Amino acid sequence: MQAVAKESTRVEYGKVLALMGAENPDIVVLDADLSGSTQTHLFAKAFKDRFFNVGIAEQDMMGTAAGLAVGGKIPFASTFAVFAAGRAWEQIRQTIAYGNLNVKIVASHGGITVGEDGGSHQAVEDLALMRVLPNMVVLVPADGPETRAMVRWAAEYRGPVYIRTGRLPFPVIFDESYRFELGRGHILREGEDVTLAGLGLMTHHCLEAAELLAAAGVSARVLNLSCLKPLDWELVVDSARRTGAMVSAEEHQATGGLGSAVAEVLSEFYPVPLKRIGLRDIFGLSGKPEDLLAHFGLTPGDIKNAALDVIARKQK
Repeated sequence: MQAVAKESTRVEYGKVLALMGAENPDIVVLDADLSGSTQTHLFAKAFKDRFFNVGIAEQDMMGTAAGLAVGGKIPFASTFAVFAAGRAWEQIRQTIAYGNLNVKIVASHGGITVGEDGGSHQAVEDLALMRVLPNMVVLVPADGPETRAMVRWAAEYRGPVYIRTGRLPFPVIFDESYRFELGRGHILREGEDVTLAGLGLMTHHCLEAAELLAAAGVSARVLNLSCLKPLDWELVVDSARRTGAMVSAEEHQATGGLGSAVAEVLSEFYPVPLKRIGLRDIFGLSGKPEDLLAHFGLTPGDIKNAALDVIARKQK
């Protein structure tokens, strides 16, 4: 089997942000003393006068970003997802989302693949916290090319955006011709028996699960729903009609994120059997990313088994 190229979405964020800094003097970057981890240090090195390390003060960072947006700048504010969505949630709600301000929050270290840092630093509820906020766009790139396209799109979009990046390198799915469109999902593989819908790293796991299913004679459609909000509900409904069963997969709580978004659409427009792959009302643990994915049931094999379950349910 040919080796799959891998890129870290947090690293690609840092690279494209530095390139964009040279292209647009209105872009400014804020970080909460984690620029080495979020990769904003690349921007800081090139544009010292447009980089602001606010220290370990995430609430202040969001308020400052809001002020810069009011002043006409395009602020990108970064820290770990657990701090961005958790510690600073009130400031994001009261200033950025409520005011519909042009702030881009790019939060790294999302999900359990943070690894050995453990449950305290593994954001598994951030997407739910951001998805519930009016005016907030919520994005989770599936690979490096999609990260670069999303960040470039966010700089042009007027309004608040939350982008979740990961620590672990993700397999590359798209090529450099990829262009992001708000509210649009992608069909990565056609199939007739079941739909596998993923975001982030789990999109590639859905593709791997589809291969496992094909070996068992099952045809799976695979979706990349990296635009969690606004969700491509028309694609979800079309997939439900065509295949009659769905599995969602995310590195997040099964409640509040992609699984909930898909369930909401299906229950309102076209109910079909659905299995939500994600954490079940539990925090993360310390361990190697691969071991944690297996422990929490987030592997391609787990997605395959879930697909067989929903296919059996639709035949009853």
